[in-house]
Amino acid sequence: MSDTVQRVKDKLNIVDVVAPYVKLTKAGRYFKGLSPFNKEKTPSFFVNPERGTYYCFSSSQGGDAFTFVEKMEGVDFKGALKILAEKAGVDIQYTGNGKQHTEKIERMREAMARAEQFYTRNLDEKGSAYQYALSRGLSKETISAWGLGYAPDAWRALLEELSAAGFTTAELVAAGLIKEADEKKGTYYDRFRDRLMFPIRDGAGRTVAFTGRALKSEDPAKYLNSPETELFRKSHILFGMDRAKDAIRTRSFALLVEGQFDLILLHQIGFQNTIALSGTALSPEHLALIKRYSDNLMLALDADKAGLAASEKNAHAALVSGMKVKAIVMPEGQDPADLAKESPKEFVKRVQGAQSIVEFFLSVLSSLETDQHRLVLAVERIVVPLVRAMKSPMEREHFANTIARHVGSSAEAVRASLSKAPVTDREDVGGEAQKDTPMTSRAVLIGATAAVYKDTPLAKRLSEEYARITGTPLEDETLPERALFEAGLLFGESPEEHAGDELLQAFERFVLTTQVHEATTALRRAESVKDESAIQEALAVCKQLSARLAELS
Repeated sequence: MSDTVQRVKDKLNIVDVVAPYVKLTKAGRYFKGLSPFNKEKTPSFFVNPERGTYYCFSSSQGGDAFTFVEKMEGVDFKGALKILAEKAGVDIQYTGNGKQHTEKIERMREAMARAEQFYTRNLDEKGSAYQYALSRGLSKETISAWGLGYAPDAWRALLEELSAAGFTTAELVAAGLIKEADEKKGTYYDRFRDRLMFPIRDGAGRTVAFTGRALKSEDPAKYLNSPETELFRKSHILFGMDRAKDAIRTRSFALLVEGQFDLILLHQIGFQNTIALSGTALSPEHLALIKRYSDNLMLALDADKAGLAASEKNAHAALVSGMKVKAIVMPEGQDPADLAKESPKEFVKRVQGAQSIVEFFLSVLSSLETDQHRLVLAVERIVVPLVRAMKSPMEREHFANTIARHVGSSAEAVRASLSKAPVTDREDVGGEAQKDTPMTSRAVLIGATAAVYKDTPLAKRLSEEYARITGTPLEDETLPERALFEAGLLFGESPEEHAGDELLQAFERFVLTTQVHEATTALRRAESVKDESAIQEALAVCKQLSARLAELS
């Protein structure tokens, strides 16, 4: 497989891969164009033909040709490889176990497609399933467009049909369509019976699982999902994403709901950027998928206790991943499906009035807690960790002040709570650590510039000066794609040896300022314990560093 990937890369220039999606023009050592991920008037999307990479500054995402096709077509790596291999005229060679596994996956896909056809065919307009869908507010056009179906009230109807079509029991079990009886080994029956069926599709629009809604009130499981299979992993699939991805990109936010009816009814009233979870919380994989199209997430979950808990958990995960999060205040006792059915205009108004997740929870908690002391404790427990999870220091400062005003406290007290809140993972979903301090950012840019202009006088000077300033060599590490593009845009095609001197001076000034602060702290500590030796040592360090800093001014 890796050999096939390399042959595709050798044959295709990334400019040729991107060009059908983005109008590109030459810009120095790069090509530039309008972002395919966001609406914009000024180009922020750049392609580097030398490295075979791209970066979009407006949406903070980048990668190679395979990553680009994954994002634009909503497919996984294997899907992107298939598309690019066909474009390059390269045959994908499968051998041994790889070939057998591919054949198995294709049989599972065919079984799922046949099952969907079976369920759709059994959805009689006069039957209870169809009438139930209509009663929930779905139109006939919507029912057809979303491929809803009906699993007959029979034990082996699907099993018998697909068996007659040549599928083995093992294949149907692997696809999650049938299951073995617990009390009678070797006996199999349909997993879904007497249910309204919703097909769940992957990013490429292929059916990989089902959700069945019970039609009898006495059924213990109102909703039943397919089990996890090689096609369906709950943490990787978002219901409706295959239809919502373009609207998420153009509207610049994803609207997250809990259930199938919520989602389909919102699509029906015009919110095609809606996606839904399938019985699980937002995972890192879900967030990475959403961030392909937008960094903005709006939650429209139920207003009950369970819905609020889900909002808190999902919001925290999204904030940690670097997303901006808002939430819609739902009327008490109503879910998005109810509101979309009964008053679409009211739902539109509530979307327009969506609050930041911090303001949302401050408002909700204030309505639930009449005792001021309990309110403060609830805010510290629920809202403060959300602010702590935000990537932007300015956002954290802004919402610290918001919290202080709301609970009648001081901003200093809120900041103290922030410092004690549980430490969150400060990395992006993709694993790229956030480098949000000036020193780290400048250090990364120095390293990126040295890498982009490798073996030039500029790169040599940057490496030598970095070692002098920090006392450590400039390491040849894996650098963020954004920094590499920034370096190329900043210094152009053929920069001179001293082109980076201003960057070096700013970096040295910050390093020295940081060291002066640390030395001053050490001096105060020594003075507090009246350690004369430590005081004199700290004074000497402060004097030396201050002198070096003065030389740069």
